[in-house]
Amino acid sequence: MIHYPEWKETREGMWAAELDFPMIDEETPTFMGRPHVSGAGELEDADVVIIGAPYVSSSSDEWAGVGKEHWLAAPQRVRQQSIRYQSGYIQDFRMDVFKHLNVVDYGDADIPPEVNWGAMDPDLILEAQAAVEAKVNDALDAGALPVVLGQNSPCGSYAIAKCVAEHADGDVGIVSLDTHWDIFRLCPQTRDPRIAGGFCWLYKTIEWHDNIHARNLVEIGPRGMLENPDVVEELIERGAAFYSGWDVRRQGIEAVCKGLDHAYNGTRSVYAHFDMDVIGGAGPAPGDIMGELAEPIGMSDYDVIRIAHEIGLRGCDGFSFICIPPGSPVIYRLIVFIVMYLLAGRVMNRSLAPEKGLAG
Repeated sequence: MIHYPEWKETREGMWAAELDFPMIDEETPTFMGRPHVSGAGELEDADVVIIGAPYVSSSSDEWAGVGKEHWLAAPQRVRQQSIRYQSGYIQDFRMDVFKHLNVVDYGDADIPPEVNWGAMDPDLILEAQAAVEAKVNDALDAGALPVVLGQNSPCGSYAIAKCVAEHADGDVGIVSLDTHWDIFRLCPQTRDPRIAGGFCWLYKTIEWHDNIHARNLVEIGPRGMLENPDVVEELIERGAAFYSGWDVRRQGIEAVCKGLDHAYNGTRSVYAHFDMDVIGGAGPAPGDIMGELAEPIGMSDYDVIRIAHEIGLRGCDGFSFICIPPGSPVIYRLIVFIVMYLLAGRVMNRSLAPEKGLAG
C-alpha cells in the first residue's frame, strides 16, 4: 500500500511553508515556483518550458501492479516536492540557474481523462499524444527547451521525439536511459501500428523518422534477460551504443558520460529520454514501489543526475521522463535534481549551442 501525504501536509512540513508561489490549481504549485504561463504567446522569452503529461497506458485500475492514481500524480507531486527548494542556487556549482535561464511552467497537456480510465482506445491515445505535441511544439517554436514530466509512452517519449525530429535541421541523436529497450516492432497493448507505445516507442521512432538513426542512439541501463535478442543485436549492428546496467557498474560513470558523444556525432539536435524505472531494484528506488518494472543492477541517483548534467553541457532540444517511481517524496525530488543539474550544464556551456545546432 502506497501512502503519499496530501498537499496541505506536504506544504506544512516544508521549509517553504510560509513562502508564496504561483499555483496551477489548488494542490499543484508550479515547478520550483516559476511563473505559470497558459498560452503560447507567453513563451516568447522562455528558455525552458516545464510540461506535465499525466498519461498511463493500462485498461485496468493498476499499471505494473501499482494503482494508476499514483502514476498519474507524478507531474503534480514532482512540482509539490520542488517547492521545498527556495531558489535555483545549486551549491555544487555555486550557481543560481534562474539568474541565467528563464524557466516557466506551462501546466499539463490537455489529455482526455477517459484515455486514462477506460479501455486502451488507439484514437484516444493519439489524441492524448497530440495534446502533448501541441505544448512541446509551442516550446520549440519559441526556441525553448521543453522538459516533459510524463509517465507512459507515447505521451512521455515518442510525442517529444517526434516534435524534435520535425523541428530539426538535420539528424537527431537520442540518449535513452531505461531498464527496457522498448523496441517491440508493434505495440502489444493495442496491436495498432499507429501507436508508439511503451513496448515499442523507440523502435517506432527510428522506423518513422528519416533523420533519426540507430547509429546516433545511446541506450543506457537495460540489463538481464528480458529483451528479444534479435532486435537488440539488430540495433547494435546498425550502430547503436549500448551501456547495460552491468556496463555502468563495470566501466564506471565517466566512461558512460564519454560515450554520450555517440549521440552528438554528426547530428544537429538531440532528444534525451529518462525512463526512471532505470533506478529500480538496486538503485535509490526499492523494487516494491515499482511493481513489475524493477530489475536488479539499477542505476544510482548520482548516475542519472550526472548523465543529465553531461547532456546539459553538450546541449539538447527535448528532455522527458516516464515511469517516475510512485509514492516516494525523495524520488520526486530526484526528478527535480535531474532537471536542475541538466539546466546547470546548459548554463555552463550555453555558448556551444549555436555551433552545435542545439537549442541554447
